[in-house]
Amino acid sequence: MTILARNARRLTLAAALALIPHLGAAFEPREGWRVVPTPHDYATLNTRIEAAVEASEIRIVTQASASAGAAQQKITIPGNRVIGLYRNDYARRMLAASLAAGIEAPIRLYVTENADGTATVAYKLPSTVFAPYMDEGGADLAALAAELDQIFQSVTDQAAGN
Repeated sequence: MTILARNARRLTLAAALALIPHLGAAFEPREGWRVVPTPHDYATLNTRIEAAVEASEIRIVTQASASAGAAQQKITIPGNRVIGLYRNDYARRMLAASLAAGIEAPIRLYVTENADGTATVAYKLPSTVFAPYMDEGGADLAALAAELDQIFQSVTDQAAGN
């Protein structure tokens, strides 16, 4: 192995180790987001989100999990899943109001496992996600964003048990 390759490998390992303190840390509230800590463990919260979505006006259209990907490589990290929620009629309404806003769909929930074994669900408010497109999208996009704000709150409240 060359010196360059060894140094690159050390830097990669150092970068990975630097991330470890952040994994499993509680998700910090931030402007334009809703952060919902729950008493549920990661697996239970995911199941509850799926059930809440099934009972709602929206659907899961995408999902990705860093922890599932890491597990396939025999690496264990705290649970981490991104769930994209949307529905075709919402997409049509959004696109009719603002073609550019289409880049934002689906709107995502972010499920994270906390160091204490509980899990949190967080998301950018749909009204925040669509804010940059309001001049173009006008009242129609604002109405859709407000409707989606309520749906996302309902889904996450139901999943959290609020």
